[in-house]
Amino acid sequence: MFARRRRHLMDLAEPNSIIIVASAREVLRNGDAYFPFRQDSDFLYLTGFNEPDAVLVLIPERDGAQQILFCRERDPERERWDGPRLGLEGARETLGLDDSYPITDLDDILPGLMENCERIYHLVGRDPAFDQRIMGWRNQLQQQKRSMSAPEEFIALDHLLHELRLIKCSEEIKRMRKAGKIAADAHKRAMAHCRPGMTETDLTAELLYEFTRNGCPPSYLPIVAGGDHALILHYINNDQPLPDDGLVLIDAGCEVDGYASDITRTFPVNGTFSDAQRAVYEVVLKAQQAAIDQARPGKVFDDIHSTACRVLTEGLIELELLSGSVEENLEQQHYRRFYMHKTGHWLGLDVHDVGDYQIEGQSRVLEKNMVTTVEPALYIDHGDDIPAHFRGIGIRIEDDIRVTDGDPENLTDAVPTAVDAIEALMRG
Repeated sequence: MFARRRRHLMDLAEPNSIIIVASAREVLRNGDAYFPFRQDSDFLYLTGFNEPDAVLVLIPERDGAQQILFCRERDPERERWDGPRLGLEGARETLGLDDSYPITDLDDILPGLMENCERIYHLVGRDPAFDQRIMGWRNQLQQQKRSMSAPEEFIALDHLLHELRLIKCSEEIKRMRKAGKIAADAHKRAMAHCRPGMTETDLTAELLYEFTRNGCPPSYLPIVAGGDHALILHYINNDQPLPDDGLVLIDAGCEVDGYASDITRTFPVNGTFSDAQRAVYEVVLKAQQAAIDQARPGKVFDDIHSTACRVLTEGLIELELLSGSVEENLEQQHYRRFYMHKTGHWLGLDVHDVGDYQIEGQSRVLEKNMVTTVEPALYIDHGDDIPAHFRGIGIRIEDDIRVTDGDPENLTDAVPTAVDAIEALMRG
């Protein structure tokens, strides 16, 4: 799979090119302790290699399309402290590469690999320090005044590589289904354990337990937002008591081999929706169902959002939170008081995954095996013009949706969205 991706990328590059992709670095947390290592998503997509201090070099027109990895050598002393390394021989055999060199030899070898290449593809701006190293290698060649030429053109790799990442293969979808199932189980666990007297921290622990026992890190910091905290879109403190008669919004997902899930559910702490909570919830759920139905080949990405906005606007008028006609409210975007974000984003190795949303100024046409979230919401403030029973209600419902040849596939539908199903799960 990884060799196929590298070959495909090289086929797309301009003639006489060299492609250079660096791994992520370890990041110091404090003292001598590091943050958990997370590989750069582009590097992971092309190699499956999950170690720091590595550089992938692809030369499409050299020796039948040469694929080279610079990485750390085996070191029994360091491996005793930090764990096993794949090493040079392991990298060649396991990753299907033509050659591998010690990362410590990068400055000596890479300038020579650039010779006779006219252009360099790399992820410009991702790592300014690495950008400077690439410039230095190119300048070194120029200063040596060899008969062989040095590259003159720098091309951002993002567009070619990210277009490949946007359309998922069967192996990627398999991993995303697994991530969706594990995250769904975590959400169901939180629902089943929730009861008055608990805190946001308690539910966060239930989520992380389910992720951890399945060997999955969170794909982002979980949001466990009780009551008014649900009105804060990126609330991550997760440390306050839950309101006994209020709602809790949980936005959480996990990673499987780097591939993310992203689920949001909102449910009553005491297990039963009030009439006002149910009324608002049903509007959001109806909007989500209509928006998911737009995730079909031939539709455009903006159809998902525009459909959700229309259904939400109709619901806000029925709830008497907006007045006037649907068309007038849509034209003036009055719904934005209660719904201020988009209805979805690409999903894959990144939670907000790569890929253009527009092509030549037009919303992108959806294709089979694109994966997007669909997450309409309503956030009702405490304004004096808001009926008291609606104030402070924040509801978001989010699922991960794959575009297929026919009906959309919901990768995260194992956790319920219907009011009756949520209440039944919480009673059980």
